[in-house]
Amino acid sequence: MSIPFSILDLAQVLEGQTAAESFAGSVKLAQKAEALAYNRVWYAEHHNIPGVASSATSVLIAHIAAHTKKIRLGSGGVMLPNHAPLLIAEQFGTLATLHPGRIDLGLGRAPGGDIGVIRAMRKDYEQAANSFPKDVEELIHFLSTPEHGQALGVRAIPGEGTEVPVWILGSSLFGAQLAAKLGLPYAFASHFAPSHLLQAAAIYRRDFKPSRHLDKPYFMMACNVFAADTEEEAQFHFSTLIQAFVGILTNRRGLTKRPVEGYQVPAHVAAQVDMMLQISAVGTADTVAEKLSFFCEHVRPDEIIIAKNFYDQDARLRSLEVTMDAKERLQSLKLAS
Repeated sequence: MSIPFSILDLAQVLEGQTAAESFAGSVKLAQKAEALAYNRVWYAEHHNIPGVASSATSVLIAHIAAHTKKIRLGSGGVMLPNHAPLLIAEQFGTLATLHPGRIDLGLGRAPGGDIGVIRAMRKDYEQAANSFPKDVEELIHFLSTPEHGQALGVRAIPGEGTEVPVWILGSSLFGAQLAAKLGLPYAFASHFAPSHLLQAAAIYRRDFKPSRHLDKPYFMMACNVFAADTEEEAQFHFSTLIQAFVGILTNRRGLTKRPVEGYQVPAHVAAQVDMMLQISAVGTADTVAEKLSFFCEHVRPDEIIIAKNFYDQDARLRSLEVTMDAKERLQSLKLAS
């Protein structure tokens, strides 16, 4: 059985374009992913970042769901410390009611922004982050089907009984431990924070406790994939993501930049950029398949969610096709090994 491929979309706002154009691009991406039989598309909650328009995650999911037919859609993720569990249960319960069997709810513990964002949220972030495990369980309770005879207090309507699948997301060992304890699927943000990938996967699998949600661990790995018809074209488009990571490290976040031929990373952040981009596959279908085969051999993910932070939207759609070609080659490599 081949490993499922999914997509992570940040609804990037490109240089020279608007957020409205970004949302139109996200619709096209999801429609293309659906046509190519990708498993799901997720959208991440970020705030105060000019190049990312997926801040109102549930609203964006609703928009994409209305323009697609069957592909799963969800959050990758909602930053729960920013929200009351009841409100998220109602939002995702509404989505699941409108689009049955298509909605996922990935939850993260980070604020999704800087100290200014935390202040603007009117939240005590440290306290909210500490209550994350309890809030996850409360949220799951709101989405659950009440047991017969159970005394009902506050209810999520809609939400109650929708049983929206809840995932734990993370880039550290904390999320792995929590997902294992609660018996939930776990997604690791290795597309930008790969340092603890192997350790987190090992802890999650070792400590996993079967639950009514899952009888065995389900681990998703995130990977940057820039697939193209030639190696040179893939590397060219990859420079867009490299520039974004340089911007993060130098505190110069902006709109998604045009690719640059022969882009040179500033020397003082080169090592950090290389570290952040370790889980990336760049090149033709054959090259991408070989790289993903290496990751699969060492990490053994149950699913791969792919970030494709292209500037050129036609190239991004073509990359979806080439990546599926790589998926077929990956399956052949697995059968041959």
